[in-house]
Amino acid sequence: MAKVCLDPGHAGGDIDPGAVNAKTGLQEAAVNLAVASQVKKYLEAVGYEVLMTRTKAEQAETDSLAYRCELANHWGAEVVVSIHCNSAASGKANGTEIYTTLGETAGDQLATCIINQVTDTFPDIKLRADWDDGDPDKEENFYVLRYTDAPAVLLEMAFISNSAEAKKLADSNWQKEMSRAIARGISDYYAELSS
Repeated sequence: MAKVCLDPGHAGGDIDPGAVNAKTGLQEAAVNLAVASQVKKYLEAVGYEVLMTRTKAEQAETDSLAYRCELANHWGAEVVVSIHCNSAASGKANGTEIYTTLGETAGDQLATCIINQVTDTFPDIKLRADWDDGDPDKEENFYVLRYTDAPAVLLEMAFISNSAEAKKLADSNWQKEMSRAIARGISDYYAELSS
């Protein structure tokens, strides 16, 4: 049975809300948790085992990235998907992007499967990709990507600092569609592994 670890970015609440929309007060951590919780439901419905690194609106221990990685590793996760909202100083910055660690890794295939589903589901959202090595993922040494044993990706769904995208991120129907896209991307990855 597939073992998927979902990592809703940031500890939430007053501890670490993540990025916050300056006009509406929408907190990234809340959106991340809402989307990850839906992804969990969709994956469990088709028989996947799912572990979430954070399950509450505010969870102090999850402020530690080491805690998150150790949780995934100890559980024996086969893939790790960290879910985030992007933010920038400019309110015009927009789009979706996905990250893996440096170089060619197993995470590249997972990233491509997920981002393909996201861009197919939301053709109006710009894909912020790095095609230098032939695939759309961007490469960074983010802690959660470096210190998990399983292939890992970090998805930036959209910009919470952009008014139009923040409105979408706050919308429960949009969150469900994003959740389905992420879940389908994970399923596509497993389908490719078994083919």
